[in-house]
Amino acid sequence: MEQRILYLAAYDVTDDERLRHALRVVREYATGGQKSVFECFLTASEKQALLERMRMVIDEGEDRFLLIRLSRRRSTKVLGKARPPRLPDFFYFG
Repeated sequence: MEQRILYLAAYDVTDDERLRHALRVVREYATGGQKSVFECFLTASEKQALLERMRMVIDEGEDRFLLIRLSRRRSTKVLGKARPPRLPDFFYFG
């Protein structure tokens, strides 16, 4: 089984139709998030698939997509009602 790594996925899309499509794509991989920033626990193959799908959605001249690997060496800080991300025992993609 491939190891899952925590990433932060964020996008800034200028066109409403591309924005809706980007949201649908990222939500398929996300475990949590809000607005245009999401937490994603991804395997290497899922990361590659997400990047490829987002390349098909965004206009690289107008839009931005950012995928940042978060370090497990540091503790997660949260504000308000947020809860630190945790790696569940399993994921279901359906």
